[in-house]
Amino acid sequence: MKLLKISCLLGLLTALFLFANIAIAADDCLSCHQGKTPATVALWQSSAHGDKVTCVECHGSDHAAMLRGEGLVPATVCGKCHEQAFHEHSASRHGMGLHSGWGCTRNLTSRNPAECRFCHEEGSTLPKTTVQCARFQMQSAEMREIGCNRCHRVESSCASCHTGHMTDAKIVRDPGVCAKCHMGPDHPQWEMWQTSQHGTLYPVIGAERAPDCQRCHMSKGTHNVSFGITATPGGVPFPEPVYSEKRQQMLTICSECHAKGLAQRELTAADAVRVQSTALTATADKIVWDLYDRGKLQPMPADRPPHPLSGPTLVTDSQLLYEDTSAIERLLFKMKKYDWAKAVKGAYHQNPAYAHWYGNAELKMDLIDIRSEATRLLGEKAAPLESRPVTKAAGIEEELRVLKKRFERKELTEEVYLQEKAKLLDGM
Repeated sequence: MKLLKISCLLGLLTALFLFANIAIAADDCLSCHQGKTPATVALWQSSAHGDKVTCVECHGSDHAAMLRGEGLVPATVCGKCHEQAFHEHSASRHGMGLHSGWGCTRNLTSRNPAECRFCHEEGSTLPKTTVQCARFQMQSAEMREIGCNRCHRVESSCASCHTGHMTDAKIVRDPGVCAKCHMGPDHPQWEMWQTSQHGTLYPVIGAERAPDCQRCHMSKGTHNVSFGITATPGGVPFPEPVYSEKRQQMLTICSECHAKGLAQRELTAADAVRVQSTALTATADKIVWDLYDRGKLQPMPADRPPHPLSGPTLVTDSQLLYEDTSAIERLLFKMKKYDWAKAVKGAYHQNPAYAHWYGNAELKMDLIDIRSEATRLLGEKAAPLESRPVTKAAGIEEELRVLKKRFERKELTEEVYLQEKAKLLDGM
């Protein structure tokens, strides 16, 4: 019995010692930071966390790691208290921020070892994601941090939207918080909204009457920002029944202010713009691949620095680069990455100038430039490349080689390949 009492007393003393250490650590934070970063301390003290959550509970107690820049608070820490918000966030497009923006930098001479923590748990060699991003890998360590990670960190950092030490909901209810990332040539959603009818009404009549980013995409306070979105960022529609469910979500939002029929017509028209815009980029894509098959790109992929993921070959998908390529690929990048987004997202955000002049018109002028550059590279004053007739002068043997390459990369079915091959052979 006496031994049991001694054991319990030791346990109590141990717990008190650990608690004292935590308290001391928290006090140490304040005693130092009240002098060094007083504004940060004041923000924390005035927040909802001020009298409930200590510095150590969020940042940990490894001060050396913090000095190395490793004191960022991951979303999983916030999720311990804010479970519903964390799960909604994780299920949304924001929960895939790292997946779409990162790429392993272990083989880069400019790598920053601190980047490992974004793809690996501490002490683990297993990656949390296998997705790669060629454009990310091509940048300097500084540009990867400033120009890429500051936005794509939204997956793992609630502070991306909520800031580090404030808890005032006004911060995240202001559509300006979305503008930090959702702007610029590749996805100018904020500019589209701001200059649309919705955006011009917002500062006059307020969020209660004029829809903003949060009202449409974070309905009723959900942290799932994919609410009502029916396609991937690249414009691929979700499969049924997900598509219908998402479309109904957005129609419900639109119907708070508009007749459902009007909302349906607007969204259906935007769907058509998406299909039409994608068809224009697909036409340009074929022209560039045809030049590659004929060895006409200047320079060819084999004669320039290799693509960081695919090596010395042509890449025109989502890993299309804007550096170390040919002039015509640079035009294709602008067309697919910038102008397609402006046309399509401009249509869905009811912004006529973005949908037409910044988007649709630029797409069509891009195609003019691409056709012109293709003609120059071929050294021919002929019809547009994709409709150029095959003649003996053009070389049927070359056409057969090109046709075979298209079949090998599964651009053509076997049936179509054999039909096209027969037509060429009949012309010999």
